[in-house]
Amino acid sequence: MTEETNDQCQDPTQSLTIELPCQIVERIERYAKENKTSVAGVLIEALDSFLRKQG
Repeated sequence: MTEETNDQCQDPTQSLTIELPCQIVERIERYAKENKTSVAGVLIEALDSFLRKQG
């Protein structure tokens, strides 16, 4: 493994299934539509932002 890929997974994507309250899903879908992006994109950015703040 090279130094460039030390902090990356072998497979850059992984599937995760979660159940969310419908009100949160509606907010995510509305935000995605208003910003012309995908629901997956909104979730990825939100989780990444949250986790970066956690340290």
